[in-house]
Amino acid sequence: MINKWLFKHIDNSALVVFRIIFGLLCFLESVGAIFTGWVKRTLIDPEFTFSFIGFEWLQPLPGFGMYFYYAIMGVLGLFVMVGYKYRFSIIAFTVMWTATYLMQKSSYNNHYYLLILISSIMAFLPANKYASIDVKQNPSLKQFSMPIWCKWVIILQLFIVYTYASIAKLYPDWLNTTVIELLMKPKSNYFLVGELLQKKWLHYILAYGGIVFDGLIIPLLLFKPTRKYAFFASVIFHLFNSFVFQIGIFPYLSLAFSLFFFEPKTIQQLFLKKKPFYTSKEVILPKFKTPLVTIFTVYFVFQILLPLRHHVIEDDVLWTEEGHRLSWRMMLRAKSGSATYTVKNKETGSVMRVKLSNYLTRKQQRGVSVKPDMIWQFAQRLKEIFKKNNQDVEVYVNCRISVNGRPYKQLINPDVDLASVEWETFKHSKWILPSKQD
Repeated sequence: MINKWLFKHIDNSALVVFRIIFGLLCFLESVGAIFTGWVKRTLIDPEFTFSFIGFEWLQPLPGFGMYFYYAIMGVLGLFVMVGYKYRFSIIAFTVMWTATYLMQKSSYNNHYYLLILISSIMAFLPANKYASIDVKQNPSLKQFSMPIWCKWVIILQLFIVYTYASIAKLYPDWLNTTVIELLMKPKSNYFLVGELLQKKWLHYILAYGGIVFDGLIIPLLLFKPTRKYAFFASVIFHLFNSFVFQIGIFPYLSLAFSLFFFEPKTIQQLFLKKKPFYTSKEVILPKFKTPLVTIFTVYFVFQILLPLRHHVIEDDVLWTEEGHRLSWRMMLRAKSGSATYTVKNKETGSVMRVKLSNYLTRKQQRGVSVKPDMIWQFAQRLKEIFKKNNQDVEVYVNCRISVNGRPYKQLINPDVDLASVEWETFKHSKWILPSKQD
């Protein structure tokens, strides 16, 4: 019964239009990273990039290689847009984007992770079956339909993202607008709206509006009587985020997802009037149906469980950051801090204070002052640097941070040699001091 529903065919206009928009946005994201200087600041200028732990072997290409790397991703995005060698292009883009995501986290963004997931899903979808160069070169590929699961995997992924984003906001500092106030304070110089963004009444609208929007937007888009209103709210929400937070293509990608919620006939009439509209609703069971269903079942179980891991790790994720990434905990806290790194020579006993600016960019310095995993990684990096000079050293960190404007507290045990401890992937690191120290 479930197979008959999953593989029932519907009109594929939404997927075709989404492929075109998605490819264009991938192109803009890639070339935009070059022309805005992001590639230079993040991957070329730093002497050391903070890879995801376990992926240290993924390093930026030397010299200006990362410019070519991102240019190639831009070309692949265009290939996806026009449907040229689609399967190869989307897989290649996914692999390259994932690699560049894993090779640095100084500029971590949940949306970069979302792009990995959507690109991976798109690799499974028959998005090149109409309005593509592939079809022009091989007319036998042309189809006007797709199995209904192609629509629902996108919707389910979005439901997971938005639901976790909403639930994560249900904590005191968000509910009393402390977080929103801290996020808006740096925006006070914005043209026309800077002063408005500092108003308390607006902070309450943004705080509680964010919870309601994230929690209800998918159900409201699915429900036909509320669909148009939800879409209008979505336009306002995402354009506001684009203007205030300047987060690249992702507000527009989020709006593009709306294609999967409207009636296929509406999408076909709006964007592909020359395309015949598919009405047969036939069920076509492919030979690979069992492995396909298995793959996506495992995938979504993983997507549901992964954001919950911080609940089984000791202490508050807002403090430890353990379980924060890949969990849709978006713009939930403001952190500030300062850290002093001290290197002690094991042989001579001499002690030296490390000047962070000699090793790291400003953005990286902020990271190694508040984020435990980056603090640990930099301690390991210092050990390697001194080892090259035939010095065996210990590395101690005196770090104090403030979360959401609270008083500064000690984050790292200053008596632990971080150069000698192993990273704990699945459990709490004891050298991170408790969040409640009173």
